[in-house]
Amino acid sequence: MASVVDTTVKYFSSLMSGAPALSGTVGSLLGVIRACLKDGFDLKTLSSLTVAGGVATAAFTGSHSAQIDSVVLIAGVTGGPSGWAGMNGEQKITGKPGAASVNFATNLPDGTYTGTITMKMAPLGFAEIFSGTNVAAFQSADPASTKMILRLDDTGTTIARVVGCESMTDINTYAGLFPTALQMAGGGYWSKSNAASATAVQWMLIGDARAFYLHVCPGVASSASFTQGFTRFFGDVAPFKPGGDAYACALNYSTSNNASSQSDGQPEYNNGTQQAFPRSPSGLGSALLNTCLPYTGNGASTSGIDSYFGSFPSPIDGALRLSKRYFAVNTSSPPRGDAPGLYSTPHTLAFDSFKFNDRVPGSGPLAGRNLIVVNTTNTNTTSVPSTSNTGAAFFDITGPWR
Repeated sequence: MASVVDTTVKYFSSLMSGAPALSGTVGSLLGVIRACLKDGFDLKTLSSLTVAGGVATAAFTGSHSAQIDSVVLIAGVTGGPSGWAGMNGEQKITGKPGAASVNFATNLPDGTYTGTITMKMAPLGFAEIFSGTNVAAFQSADPASTKMILRLDDTGTTIARVVGCESMTDINTYAGLFPTALQMAGGGYWSKSNAASATAVQWMLIGDARAFYLHVCPGVASSASFTQGFTRFFGDVAPFKPGGDAYACALNYSTSNNASSQSDGQPEYNNGTQQAFPRSPSGLGSALLNTCLPYTGNGASTSGIDSYFGSFPSPIDGALRLSKRYFAVNTSSPPRGDAPGLYSTPHTLAFDSFKFNDRVPGSGPLAGRNLIVVNTTNTNTTSVPSTSNTGAAFFDITGPWR
């Protein structure tokens, strides 16, 4: 890869200046998913690209979506010092020295790089294999992936419908559904907005080339203070089966068509079995429902509203303790695999200290990694969030996840 650091994990949010808007309108979620998974967004032509002492500075006019720890795609470098071609490709942002410039680390020679050079937010690397009117199917392009397919139907206003598929011949012809029609007729629900309107809501998407989490705050459409939200997941888990697990792909969804009340089955809140896998690890049978549990904490509590270790900060040492989460059929079943990149906290009062888009430096086993925060809820999004109904979940944005 072009970058001297890992760029496999990427994140995007509505707080980025050029990000696509999500609202209670037909097709808006598909626009967000398409931009983050396949196309990228906020393409700008650079005014200059220079390197000095291992630090590249990309300058542009106006603003750009790039934030520290986000990944951009550089293209169009055609001239410069020896080795200039290596500048094209993905780069992870390490600094913002000015309002119209960003930095990233490089091992390329000092100098001024030339050409018609562009920069945009780098997508995760999924392919859109079929599409229709406000309907599309996405599949990881990573050769190591399970190659399972996400079918997203965004013909609704406040909610979208989702289903996983093992195979597909066109947007309306598919097989090997997870969940099956018996488990969830018509597919699961993903929330967009409390209101069927063009009012933009807050969102964040974090992922790698094989999986992603989507966190949406649908209540922002009703009030800017309703910043709690729901998290959904699609993609390959980190499987435990020796030799691999060809069906270790999970689709998380809600069973509710009410956009403001989709707390059920979130990866960071075990209150349902809405984690559908296409088959068991043996490859036999059809879709198998799982739950997502913490290794440490109360499995029935939301991350950050969990009294297992008491309140945050700890009165003993002030530490924030985090737990990975795993997929299993139920609380007494063996884990099938980890939820990649996701960490929950077995403390209460997390909402007092950690807000959407906050950064937390890792420590201990997570030393050298940066985590980004979303505020997940165990209820609806029709009121002001509080420490009793809203917590915090943490995602590794340094990577790699695998």
